[in-house]
Amino acid sequence: MIGSTLIIKDYMHEVLVTFTPDTDVMRAVHLLLEQNVSGAPVLDRLGNITGFLSEKDVMGVALDAGYYDDAAGTIEPLMSRKVVTVDAEDSIVAAARIFRDSSLKTLPVMLENRLVGMITRRDVLRAFERQR
Repeated sequence: MIGSTLIIKDYMHEVLVTFTPDTDVMRAVHLLLEQNVSGAPVLDRLGNITGFLSEKDVMGVALDAGYYDDAAGTIEPLMSRKVVTVDAEDSIVAAARIFRDSSLKTLPVMLENRLVGMITRRDVLRAFERQR
């Protein structure tokens, strides 16, 4: 079985952006755009994942701030608190199944309960395409 030989750690990429709960929303929007990522983990002071912030999470506030010139506030009330992660040592099939069954575009990759990378839908598709 080809997919079982593909390991997430071999296809993940480095974490380009992380946030803290007190990150300003418009700063978060800027970083997502600057780094060309669709979302990023939110970490506490010890580096533990406490949430995830996606483009979708900030869309309404960005609209209000841009159109109505409202203050945006912090990301804490906007971030998703239920974070789906994958293990770096898992088969790429595990990530593929999560992406197939959800609207998620990016998954944090963990190793020994620590954030070590990110994997996207596109990373998974590239892994399968390389096996052909």
